[in-house]
Amino acid sequence: MYTMRVIQLLIIYSICSWWIIPASAQTRTYNANSGGNQNNSNLTYDSQGRPIRKNTGNDSLKRRDNLADSITIFYRYFDSTRNRLLDSSINDYSLRSPLPYNYYTTGNLGSAAHPYLFTPNLQPGFDPGFHAFDIYRFTLENTRLFQSTRPYTEFNYSLASSAEQMISFLHTQNKKSNFNFSIEYRFNNAPGNLKNQNASINNFRFTSRYQTLNKRYEGQLIFFSNKNAASENGGLQNEARLDSLFNDAFELSTRLGIAGIASRNPFNTRVNTGNIYKESVLFFRHHFDLGTKDSLVTDSSVIKLFYPRIRLEHDFEYSNREYQFIDYNIDSVNSQRYKQYFNALNTNDSLRYVDKWDKISNTFSIISYPEKNNLSQFLKVGVTLENIQGKVYDTIASSGLYNIFAAAEYRNRTRNQVWDIETRGKLYVNGLNAGDYDALVSLKKSLGKKIGSLSLGFQNVNKSPAQLFDPFSSFPVNNRAANYNKQNIIRFFGVYDNPLQKLQLSGSYYGVSNYMYFDSFFTARQEATLFNVLQFNLTKQFRLSRYWNWYAEVHLQQATGDPPVKLPLLFTRNRLAFEGVFYKNLNLSTGFELIYHSPYQRDNYSPFLGQFFVQSSQTFSNRPDINFFTHFRIRSFKGFFRVENLNTLSFKNGVKFSELSKLAPHYPNTGLWLRFGFWWSFVN
Repeated sequence: MYTMRVIQLLIIYSICSWWIIPASAQTRTYNANSGGNQNNSNLTYDSQGRPIRKNTGNDSLKRRDNLADSITIFYRYFDSTRNRLLDSSINDYSLRSPLPYNYYTTGNLGSAAHPYLFTPNLQPGFDPGFHAFDIYRFTLENTRLFQSTRPYTEFNYSLASSAEQMISFLHTQNKKSNFNFSIEYRFNNAPGNLKNQNASINNFRFTSRYQTLNKRYEGQLIFFSNKNAASENGGLQNEARLDSLFNDAFELSTRLGIAGIASRNPFNTRVNTGNIYKESVLFFRHHFDLGTKDSLVTDSSVIKLFYPRIRLEHDFEYSNREYQFIDYNIDSVNSQRYKQYFNALNTNDSLRYVDKWDKISNTFSIISYPEKNNLSQFLKVGVTLENIQGKVYDTIASSGLYNIFAAAEYRNRTRNQVWDIETRGKLYVNGLNAGDYDALVSLKKSLGKKIGSLSLGFQNVNKSPAQLFDPFSSFPVNNRAANYNKQNIIRFFGVYDNPLQKLQLSGSYYGVSNYMYFDSFFTARQEATLFNVLQFNLTKQFRLSRYWNWYAEVHLQQATGDPPVKLPLLFTRNRLAFEGVFYKNLNLSTGFELIYHSPYQRDNYSPFLGQFFVQSSQTFSNRPDINFFTHFRIRSFKGFFRVENLNTLSFKNGVKFSELSKLAPHYPNTGLWLRFGFWWSFVN
């Protein structure tokens, strides 16, 4: 039902856009010497919306369109005013992988992931409570809005060991200079190295942006959907058998699932025991501007300009989210495993927990631009009404929930690029999350090209416990209550950035009270005592010689007292790369990557709740992860080849890659892992 509504809205918007564009294209541009009452006969637009001169047939000097064989493309992230160019770098594979290098998983790409560094959730308001698969999602915040002079397409395909594969696709184009649309799709399937470990990622995103030629009205449509399906095996029954004669970890028994139906089929995305998270979001923003008209004279033509001073803006967002854990393979043996390994008694033939949430929000805002030539300086105030409905399985169990919150924001990136100021505040004044708030102040000062820039900031967030902790949820959480206190987080941060020296230093201080966490497979806790976390980060590129570069990243963090947070004191990544441009068009980066963390007690994982939880019974002291890589770019073609987990080399029983690292209790990492693929971009 909701899918059909989304499709209908997309069709209506597309039809309206196609109808408006031809009508708006009839808006006149005027000749500077005509007194403003004649059509400009020298200016028109090509099929891609680029302004070009008309061919009148009697010009003795015809000018060639310099953009005919080239492309100018840029984008900005949602809710940002800063334009960015496409990244053509090749030396850091993690920038193109769905899995960041500073996260660990429960076994393979697409499975539940957790950060090495302390990264609390700083979003107040409504939260269903499921975040183990967040890094694989398309979101509003990571949505890119493009502007392109020619249609642009990017295609990616990669293949790895155990039939792991990923396909991604991006296409964007301007049908007219004032109308752009883009389509983005990503699919990943990883059968895994153990039984019942297959995981898949399925993401789709459509965006469009339309602006009238007089620049007074603009509309942005964003639709995206995410599906993460991950089978859960609960880890190995006997980790000691990894050191036995088994050459293939797939032969070992796991704690969940039925061994007889395990499969490594790369096209199998079915989950019989595991988590399936689905999300669909439709967002529409439009605004009307009041401001100052101006014009730019070029030769004999006049290009009309418009500078907004007051903006009236409306945002509409509809989201549908579904979280479920299922186990359709419970028999007498598996029921006993629930008691033995997870301290949970289950005698049913099947198991299913489902939480569903629908949310509709409307935001009305007024934006003021003090300087007409600087759209990066503005003051914005607005109010939002959220309507929320929750379902357990397919039964409405919570309706009539709502939130009303007010927000204000001031940004100023000065025209001389010396100061960058951002202040924002959000307060939930009524409804489900009344009393939640978020306040942030950030100041950045440019110290000169040779010295770099310095940023300082402060943030304070007060947030309600997630809905997972509420008795409404169908998931089996022990010790849940409706009267948990609000979690409060204070953060001080600073960043020193010197692009010329390729150096960045940063630090953060966190003060956390009423911290919500899990300490077992099913039990929730709240830590009322205030605790602190300090973080220091350094990234630096060292140029060792003409072709050799060393990329160093060092992270230090420490929690005071004995809080329910386990962190490595040291986390570091180092890349030693041979790089350069050879044979005119061959951009090459090849070398070794080393990732290491100091020993600490990594969090365990509850597959039933999709939550990582603290544990104190096992300390992880792994070898450094060592990867070999060869990345290259020839014009618009980028290729890569990687040999990962070289650190698993063992000489115990001959030469084998069997010294597996531990990801979490009962979850081993893979052995030697090969990965190769390409990115290919096209200009139509």
